[in-house]
Amino acid sequence: MGSVPDTFDRPVHIAVIGGTGLSKIEGFDPIATLNPKTPWGYPASPIQIVEHNGVPIAFLARHGIHHQYAPHEVPSRASIAALRHIGVRTVIAFSAVGSLQEEVKPMDFVVPDQVIDRTKGVRPFTFFEGGLVGHVGFADPFDAKIAQVVKQCAEAMEGDGVILHEKGTLICMEGPQFSTRAESNMYRSWGGTVINMSVLPEAKLAREAEMAYQMICMATDYDCWHSTEDVDVAMVMKYMAANSQNAKRLIGAVLDELSKHDNSDMVLAKHWEGASVGAVSFMTKPEGRNPEALRSVQYLFPGFLKQ
Repeated sequence: MGSVPDTFDRPVHIAVIGGTGLSKIEGFDPIATLNPKTPWGYPASPIQIVEHNGVPIAFLARHGIHHQYAPHEVPSRASIAALRHIGVRTVIAFSAVGSLQEEVKPMDFVVPDQVIDRTKGVRPFTFFEGGLVGHVGFADPFDAKIAQVVKQCAEAMEGDGVILHEKGTLICMEGPQFSTRAESNMYRSWGGTVINMSVLPEAKLAREAEMAYQMICMATDYDCWHSTEDVDVAMVMKYMAANSQNAKRLIGAVLDELSKHDNSDMVLAKHWEGASVGAVSFMTKPEGRNPEALRSVQYLFPGFLKQ
């Protein structure tokens, strides 16, 4: 295939962020490749635009096209800002995870509904800083409307090898090393269901950008608490390869459903609209707003807090 355009003249409302084992959307050739420079730099990878049922879909590789970014190095602000800037309002994120519970077996899928943050503050995690303060609600870190779509798609595939757990608490650790055995057991005692290194700050930034965000997790191991062998990269990749078809089929089914509702209030995330503007306008008084910080956020929200 030859080169594709580096511009696209239609808004793209739906995006997939691929993690380990999902480096592209199978079966679709890109119709454009975008690499916008944001106030926070370039996204982790050029954004591929594909067409699905006549609807444009964006795909971004979280760790870069060559998997060159460690979890704490992923430029999440630039990635989320770039997606928002091209029109994205709904994000389906994919991640390989470790299971912290016996009933979540390797190759099972989980749609988490909660997160415990165990990152260590080295990852930039907000758009609102440097003279612009905003406190956005994060009580429920994922989007219940999009989660319901994922669950319905998985239910239709239950007899065909897809096993999905409809809720769970996702522990996000710093990495890039895996857990110690003591940590793994502590997370289990907290009620953790699965563990990864990727959901934060991605989910927090998506909320600040007023986007609907839902992660789909695929278990590849039992971390190191279990009596089976301890997790390593080879194990993760083995289970990703073994279950890659189910992962791609599930993502495809979710995109089938979302693309039917491309201009709906759900996909356009109307239920989050205005949350960030309200959060900032209540906090930082006009005379205290740093013009540079304001210009950066206006990349996400043109006209943001104009006087």
